[in-house]
Amino acid sequence: MAAKKNRNQILGKFGESQVSQFCLDRGDEVLDRNWRVREGEIDLVSLDNAGIFHFIEVKSRSSLAFGHPFEAITPIKLLRMQRLAMGWLVTHGCFGSEFQIDIASVLINPDGTHSLEYRGGVL
Repeated sequence: MAAKKNRNQILGKFGESQVSQFCLDRGDEVLDRNWRVREGEIDLVSLDNAGIFHFIEVKSRSSLAFGHPFEAITPIKLLRMQRLAMGWLVTHGCFGSEFQIDIASVLINPDGTHSLEYRGGVL
């Protein structure tokens, strides 16, 4: 069981690194990674050139055996992300700023290549 948890953590870190680089490549500033409070965690927080904060949920998978990574992001998870985003904004003195909830999936192929899918403004 510990080996599976470690493998999932490695997949998750890889996916978050890829999405972080995607954000940097499009000109965003990555402000936070794995911000945690009692209520949950935000995988990535970025700020775009227009001054909009992006709170990003990243799902990484090594196969589609259990469905597309986006299928794991439920409406309840999105509402939790919204509450966490508000908490992050308050904590960082940015309450009232424009923000959006984004989702990203990273699918890692058996040959080591990967694909990244990003959807902005899902909530």
